[in-house]
Amino acid sequence: MKNLYTYLILISLIIISCSSTDDSSDDDIIIDPIETSYFPPLTGDTWETTSLSDLQWNAQKATELNTFLEQNETRAFIVLVNGKIVVEEYWNTDLSGQPFDKDSNWYWASAGKSLAATAVGIAQEEGYLNINDKTSDYLGNGWTNMPQDKEDLITIKNSLTQTTGIDYNVTNPDCTAPACFDYLTDADDQWYYHNGTYQILHNVLESATGMTNNEYTTTAINDKIGMDGQWTDTALFDNLYVSTARSAARFGLLTLNEGNWDGTTVLGDSNYVNAMTSTSQSINPSYGYLWWLNGKNSVVFPGSTTSFNSSVTPSAPVDMISALGKNGQFIDVVPSLKMVVIRMGNEPSGNLVPVIFHDEMWEKIMEVID
Repeated sequence: MKNLYTYLILISLIIISCSSTDDSSDDDIIIDPIETSYFPPLTGDTWETTSLSDLQWNAQKATELNTFLEQNETRAFIVLVNGKIVVEEYWNTDLSGQPFDKDSNWYWASAGKSLAATAVGIAQEEGYLNINDKTSDYLGNGWTNMPQDKEDLITIKNSLTQTTGIDYNVTNPDCTAPACFDYLTDADDQWYYHNGTYQILHNVLESATGMTNNEYTTTAINDKIGMDGQWTDTALFDNLYVSTARSAARFGLLTLNEGNWDGTTVLGDSNYVNAMTSTSQSINPSYGYLWWLNGKNSVVFPGSTTSFNSSVTPSAPVDMISALGKNGQFIDVVPSLKMVVIRMGNEPSGNLVPVIFHDEMWEKIMEVID
């Protein structure tokens, strides 16, 4: 994994340094600014659509985008505008070898972190926890291998922002046992994409709510927006979220509408929503509460402590926020375009690491809509 991330960083620098800036304005994109968002029914397959021609998008460029996606191991690709489906494509086979379609399930990988951040916000709103509380208030003393005074510095918010200060130089970065959590620096003094310290949030949620992660996510989110996914454990990963692409699109649409679903408040704490989707600390401006933020002047990528003078996805709109996962699992939310973009699939072909693939995908998307 470290080799992959190192390769990602080096190649990203090459791509970013060679990228040109698109001078076109969002004013050229034909989207009715008055139209309110559409929400699909909570059950059934009904989902209203909008055509490329209605939006005056480039059909030829859309075909080129689809070819690019198919050639790069994509399974599902969905574009929503104002909640309506503009593009919905499926290719190849699912995890069981069957043709991939709207009913096929796929893993979110680390894109599930952003779903967990939403669940934490709801739990705080419902009074189960406070993100400024010490993590040990919910897990007890000794959940790390650190001196107690250092452990006591770590709050729930530190796990949301990847700033726990726990040593990331471990054999298994997914480990959540106390022996895997050694002291490196005080909480808030470093930013590092440490999966184990994120996983602790699931333990906190279960302790705080008295429910399993699936029980709480289902009642707090899924049932209110018609999602069909669930958290699952595999031989390699714990708390891996799995769902259809349409369910991922529903979550993106909920986020686009700042926690509201067709008049139903799912996450009503506007302060939390704003904090979740804004820079959460000064070390990595491109990171909120387990969401990646585009358009910032620097970014620290996973697997690195180095800050690069670039945004996460230079070709995409600057206000885009993203739930990003291994092998190119993307949930992109663009408020300025009232757009949600979903990509699910395997690792892109030709050693095209996901951060580069994401940028190239958005370069092609912008060609479609400009």
